[in-house]
Amino acid sequence: MKAVQLVRERITYTDKSFAEIVVWRVPSSLPGSKHLYKYRFAFVVSGECVLRYDKEAGKGDHRHLRGKERNYAFRSIEQVLADFSADVRRFRDENSGT
Repeated sequence: MKAVQLVRERITYTDKSFAEIVVWRVPSSLPGSKHLYKYRFAFVVSGECVLRYDKEAGKGDHRHLRGKERNYAFRSIEQVLADFSADVRRFRDENSGT
């Protein structure tokens, strides 16, 4: 089985900010995690990625926020989306609706 793209979506918030959501189902887990998803959830403001949840081979699941990277405890792809969406709302609230 090859990797299958499940979602590729761009959500525009303002003329300077958007989110990009990309999810793949992979045939076997990547080193550093046990689930069968590869994903990238990114929030971009004025051309700069200010928030990103992703999974990289060897690094596993993690989150980037304002230049800091932290491990992320993956529970489900739906939970990643919920956590990402909450972080986007929080970022936008803290930054005047960016």
